[in-house]
This record gives sequence, C-alpha cells and structure tokens, in this order.
Amino acid sequence: MSYATLSYNNIGLLYLPVKHGVKPTNIFLTIGALLSVSGALLYFGSAKSENAPVAPTPAPYVKATELLRYANPQHLSLRSQVALVVDERDGVVLYGRDIDTSRPIASLTKLMTALVILESEQSLEAPIAITTDDRDRLKGSHSRLHYGTILTRDDLLRAALSASDNRAASALARTVPGGTPAFVAAMNAKAQALGMTQTHFADASGLDSRNVSTARDLVKLLDAVHDQPRIHAFTTTSEMWVTDLATGRSMAFFNTNRLLRQEGWGISLTKTGYTADAGNCLAMRVTVAGRPLSIVLLNSWGKYSKYGDARRIRDWLIDTERRVPLTTAAI
Repeated sequence: MSYATLSYNNIGLLYLPVKHGVKPTNIFLTIGALLSVSGALLYFGSAKSENAPVAPTPAPYVKATELLRYANPQHLSLRSQVALVVDERDGVVLYGRDIDTSRPIASLTKLMTALVILESEQSLEAPIAITTDDRDRLKGSHSRLHYGTILTRDDLLRAALSASDNRAASALARTVPGGTPAFVAAMNAKAQALGMTQTHFADASGLDSRNVSTARDLVKLLDAVHDQPRIHAFTTTSEMWVTDLATGRSMAFFNTNRLLRQEGWGISLTKTGYTADAGNCLAMRVTVAGRPLSIVLLNSWGKYSKYGDARRIRDWLIDTERRVPLTTAAI
C-alpha cells in the first residue's frame, strides 16, 4: 500500500492510504468534494453567526426615588377624593392624597371575602344554593342569581370577584361553619393580621357602609391577595361562565372593570366598587412602562371617573419617565 499526499490551501498535509489498483485521481475527486462541503459549511455557519439577531438592550430602569425628582404631582389632576400610587418594586409612594382617612370601600370588600374563603380550605366543589337569606336588604341591589340557583363555591367566587355579585358574596359567608357572624369575625381578624389597623368589616359584600378602610390599608390587602391564583384569574378575566347545578343552565358574567377590555393595560389584579356612601372605587395591581404598581382610588366623581383617573396616572408616569435623563437610570 502506498500513500497519496494532498495539500489544501496551505493548511497542512493530508496523508491518505491508497490501495493498489485504485487511481489517485478518484481519491483526489472524493477529497475535493469533501473539502468543498466542509468549506460551504464553514461559510454558511459564519454567515449565520454574523447575521444572527442581537438581543435587545434592556430599557434603563429608573428607581422610584429618582423618578420622584422629575415628577410633578401638582400636574396630576384626579377626580377621586382618595388616591394612592405605590411602586411595588421599590416600595415607594409615587402619589398620595388623603391616604390615611378611613371611609367606606363598597365591593373592594370582596377581595377580603375571597381571601378568607380560600384560606379556610372549604371545599371549592361544594354546591351552595342561593336563598332569600342572601337578599340585599340594605341597598336593594340586583342579582342574576335567582333564589334556588345552585353553584359550586368556586363559581360563587367567580361571580363575586368578576361581576361583583352581592348574593354570591353573601352565600359564601353564610355557608361557612358559624355562618355570617363567624365569617365577618374572620375577615376582621385577617385584617388585623395584615396590619390593616384602620380597617373594619361588617359584611362580606361591601353593601354595609360600616365596611371601611384606608388607601394605605388596601395596598396591604392587594399585596396579600396578589399571590392567590384564583383571585388573580377571577378578577382579570373579562368574561366568565358558571353553571347552575339546579337547571344545568350556563350563565355569563362580565368583569366590572372596563379597562380589562381595552388595550395597553397590564392588569394582574383588580376590583371595583360602588355604593352611594363609598362613591366609585377602584383597586388594582398593574404594570406601567415596566413598573409594577398598586393603585387605589376611592370616592371618584362619576361612574367612569375612576377609569379616567387610572389613565391620567398612567400617562403622568410615562411622561415622567421620558423626562428622566438616561445617565440617572440604573440597569
């Protein structure tokens, strides 16, 4: 056996064994093809690497304390008597108005109702019937849950959180061990455990004007319920269906927060409320320009003012971010 010697672009020498009877020309053709393929792979691999998309540079993160230096709170004209905006990443109050005054909170109460139900570990699949005991005798509010309707405890939570149904909240409280009195006591005990010292509950629905809290306390409640997957899902889904076990009929419930049906809102938790005593109320966790916020608005003037105030807060923060010099941002 002899050896054929090849040289390729001065890279080096390649020695190949050659059997007798095999023409060197055939060997050269074979090796040439292999080298051509190898060169093509090297070329295209290099081209792919050169043209590969580059990961975008993360947007500068402006600390909340730095943001406040460029904010003009006096330019933020809100129609809510009480307003609180907290940067949840830094734990800094970005805006506050009358945040430590206790006042009625209407159906924001239902966030505590849901939290106590979920922590009680009662069966969520248990069927519960709506009865005349669940009638609203304070405000005479309407409900789509007629007497005799049977829903699971889970579906009652859906109706109470998404559509803010008062009979659903009443039935949830009425059917725990000890009934409504024991449930309301558990709500107040939970409030104290969370450090909500200016908060008091008198019922599970929020219809009673003795359900009072402050904006600062309500941010503590938002923090407590934020990690509950059901509360997150039930308060941020714009439309939900439940099934009446008595008739087999399905019913659709629509979320009371109209912002969920609009583009540009990263809402991870929300609850609305209204009574004549409380006015229009809104509490939510939302991300604005990459900044996680808690927003509480109480006693807004007019049915849609709370949504207008939420937009004004969003626009104010985005405008402030644009005015912060990039040199002050921390990546």
